[in-house]
Amino acid sequence: MKRSLILGKESKDVELLHQDGVTTLVWEGQGHPIDILELEPGCYSILMEGRSVEVRLDQAKSPDPEAHSYRAMLYDGAYEFSLVDPRRALLSGGGGTGAGGGLLTSPMPGKIVKLLVKAGDQVQEGQTLLVMEAMKMQNELKTTTTGTVATVHVQEGATVETGAALITVVAPEA
Repeated sequence: MKRSLILGKESKDVELLHQDGVTTLVWEGQGHPIDILELEPGCYSILMEGRSVEVRLDQAKSPDPEAHSYRAMLYDGAYEFSLVDPRRALLSGGGGTGAGGGLLTSPMPGKIVKLLVKAGDQVQEGQTLLVMEAMKMQNELKTTTTGTVATVHVQEGATVETGAALITVVAPEA
């Protein structure tokens, strides 16, 4: 099953496939054969592309109860990351905002099916701005900002990648 791997502010699409005794890590659309052996509980030996690394995984706390958060300890340091179902971001209306407005970004790769606003339109928090098709589902992407549409960065029919700028909304000045 596909997951979004969140490391800091970056999000990458990942998937582990098991077929005919071979495990493949699909990272950003490219497959890499991988061998994973659990040496002891929470400690794994990973062999990929001729390189071997030992990884210790521990559960980490996350403010999102549905995210699977971990701390991985490798030879060069510790990293905290989360794995989430990418459909959750779509259904919650993904995209970040700031105090002065918001930039709606693509929570995952997909196709823009319908634009519901244009530059200059007034929008309310929670209003649907566009419809995006991803994973054979049509999803409404909503704004978390009340304000004016400043820029529409995409056109209907466009294919976008995760994190692509879709629509910028500017909040009214207080």
